[in-house]
Amino acid sequence: METDSKLRGWIRLVRPQDFVWVLLFGAVAYTAPNRDIFDVGPLAALAIAQVLEPKIPALASTRGRVFWIVLKLVFAFLYIGFTGAIESRYWWLLLLPVVTAATTLGVAGTMVFAFLAAVAYLSFLLFVHPESWREYDFSDFGLRAIIFGMVGNLVNILAEELRLRSKQYQQTAERLAEANVHVLEAEQAARRSDRLAALGQLTAGLAHELRNPLATIRTSAEMLTENLGAENEVAREVAGFIATEVDRANSLVTRFLQFARPLQVKLEKGDLAKTLDRAVALVEREAAGIAIYKNYQPDIPPFPFDTELMERVFYNLLQNAVQATAAGGTVTVKTRASNGTVEVAVIDRGAGIDPKQMASIFNPFFTTRKEGVGLGLAIVSKIVDEHGGKIAVESEPGKGSIFCVVLPMERSEKP
Repeated sequence: METDSKLRGWIRLVRPQDFVWVLLFGAVAYTAPNRDIFDVGPLAALAIAQVLEPKIPALASTRGRVFWIVLKLVFAFLYIGFTGAIESRYWWLLLLPVVTAATTLGVAGTMVFAFLAAVAYLSFLLFVHPESWREYDFSDFGLRAIIFGMVGNLVNILAEELRLRSKQYQQTAERLAEANVHVLEAEQAARRSDRLAALGQLTAGLAHELRNPLATIRTSAEMLTENLGAENEVAREVAGFIATEVDRANSLVTRFLQFARPLQVKLEKGDLAKTLDRAVALVEREAAGIAIYKNYQPDIPPFPFDTELMERVFYNLLQNAVQATAAGGTVTVKTRASNGTVEVAVIDRGAGIDPKQMASIFNPFFTTRKEGVGLGLAIVSKIVDEHGGKIAVESEPGKGSIFCVVLPMERSEKP
């Protein structure tokens, strides 16, 4: 298996372009006038450099690219020198480093290496005896030097266009990925709304059906208590248990109805700090040994929200935070206004939430407490949604949780 993996790794390094380069340099070597080691050596080194260039990660840096281009320029210069110098028919090999510079270094780098290639080629004239100069057509040499700059410029234009297109495609791909995330979130929200609607209808019907028998049982328990004599202490105690459990069941039915009924949100300008203070005061009566700290931004102006419903939201979140916090611990309520929204964060340093449960905590009837019914956070989420806001949670097991409610400051009342 390990051998196969290594083999597949080597195969992935081989590209179709590599065979083109091998064929080109093989043809150059075959047509070379001399085939000794001094001729073939620089050509082989140039071929290896050309093939290995895209496979070496270190060449991704500008310094690495410049080094590699200079290396190819030297190999091409040596091979041309060994195969006729200024008269060599392989002068075009100097185009390889120029093209590499054009595709990786931009306009300035392209012009620099085009100039160096032209200088390197024309430098072979220094090795020609001045008496033999009249035998050469210098216009050909000049055209070849100009070709280095022309080819480099054209390749650079194409490379810049390709980079621009690639950047546009990347930006489009990122936007599509972001849009896909939004679509998935919308699908999840739609499925959640469907589940909530179905559960709401079921809950409403069941709650109404339970209300009547519960009232009958409660009345019967009261009558039984009144008609029992003082000597029947056990019967009176059982009747009291019946009344207590009926009250508990009735409270549960009331919560079901609160969840199932459509909310009537009354948007009126309210003071967020005062609403939070009322919720904190209610929780502090039940929070024995736990301190609740307030960290309010002082300049948040009144904005439209249903004070009664949002008080219920903050009460539920604070109550959950207190229940998750050990005695002697603290809970912090923090507010902040930003970009037309108000953020209310309830922070505790309790047990935290298991990452596997994070996706379910706002679902109805999901709870981790034995005495809970799993409607608190579902109702909170429903109220926040009706206000056009969002609720998010960050939690780390053993370090606590942060529930953040985001409400818009500008929102017209529903007709």
